[in-house]
Amino acid sequence: MIQYERFVLDNGLRVIVHEDHSTPLAVVNVMYDVGARDEDPGATGFAHLFEHLMFGGSINIPEYDDALQIAGGENNAYTTNDLTNYYVQLPAENLETAFWLESDRMLSLAFRKKSLDVQRKVVCEEFKEHYINKPYGDVWHKMRELAYKVHPYRWMTIGKELSHVENATLKDVKHFFFKHYRPVNAILVVSGHVHVEQVKRLAEKWFGPIKTGVKYNRNLPQEPKQTEARLLEVQADVPLDAFYKNWHMAPRLDKGYYTADLIGDILSGGGSSRLYQALVKEKQLFSQVDCYHMGSIEAGLLTIDGKLVKGVKMADAEKAVQEEVEKMKTDLVSEAELEKVKNKTESMIAFEDMTIMNRANSLAMYELLGDAEMMNTELNRYQQVTVEDIKDAANEIFDEANSSTMHYFSRN
Repeated sequence: MIQYERFVLDNGLRVIVHEDHSTPLAVVNVMYDVGARDEDPGATGFAHLFEHLMFGGSINIPEYDDALQIAGGENNAYTTNDLTNYYVQLPAENLETAFWLESDRMLSLAFRKKSLDVQRKVVCEEFKEHYINKPYGDVWHKMRELAYKVHPYRWMTIGKELSHVENATLKDVKHFFFKHYRPVNAILVVSGHVHVEQVKRLAEKWFGPIKTGVKYNRNLPQEPKQTEARLLEVQADVPLDAFYKNWHMAPRLDKGYYTADLIGDILSGGGSSRLYQALVKEKQLFSQVDCYHMGSIEAGLLTIDGKLVKGVKMADAEKAVQEEVEKMKTDLVSEAELEKVKNKTESMIAFEDMTIMNRANSLAMYELLGDAEMMNTELNRYQQVTVEDIKDAANEIFDEANSSTMHYFSRN
């Protein structure tokens, strides 16, 4: 059981404190309830751009990293389609430095043209390097657009088009910041060698004076049920043919999410998994094959993908994948097989929670989902899944009309 205390400042900032006095370190994690799904379809990539801008200087602190390094700390951030997260780890005796830094950039960024120009260039180079020039780099741009027609999951965190970030103005950036990066849309988690009363005092001192902001209420267009299979064929300068197929699955808080997660592990959770044994080891159709999902808050995608062995026909590879999927629909998995993937999940959850940094991130994530206590109850949701649930979910998910497939052919 992870012990924590939760309180809310008058400006709406939710604060969670997790004491762990076995370490000399402290972590300050600030999670904002904004991701790529909250962007204008004509101006995407902003949430990710902000991940970079937030390190470009705040209203009173021109160089974020300098002060942190003097305090012996390290920091990083990440953005997803659902959220943006910033975290700092430093010696606990320097905890107030992290509060000073994080509160100042929540108060306001510097909004300098130079900073925007620099970070915009960095993001554009990242876009080109990872998504335009890299082999298979455009796969998820294409797959998202194929699977989603109205929901904003149809574009990636990096943005739908390079031009959206290239054309971002200071006015656009400022509007996005004050709409989303406010105390009422944020969660502060402090973990490690800290005390609740100490954190309360520092939170009130550094974050308390920041204006609440307007609570952001999401009203996103919901993806209609897919009623016919979709297929996209692509040719590119890549070394091997590749196969991608995904199906819509349940959102994060739905029971079906946990079932789908376990289905993914049954199909491709390591060397003894079904897809590896059948398609890589026995039939030697794929050099690698995986089944995974997006882990998204709203209804996501369960995906099977793999690189074909040179000379294997796409139709043969696809047929073999379909055979494994059909087995999930027609036959009950054994209790032993289900127990095995549940045990693996338990180990992964335990391993992830070993560090104070991961615990802080998890507490913030569960609070964002609606209840930090899920940190202590998540495993029960997996344990409740039955072999009958697996079969029922497989029939619902692996409906061909619910699928989007991409055949990615090598020109070589």
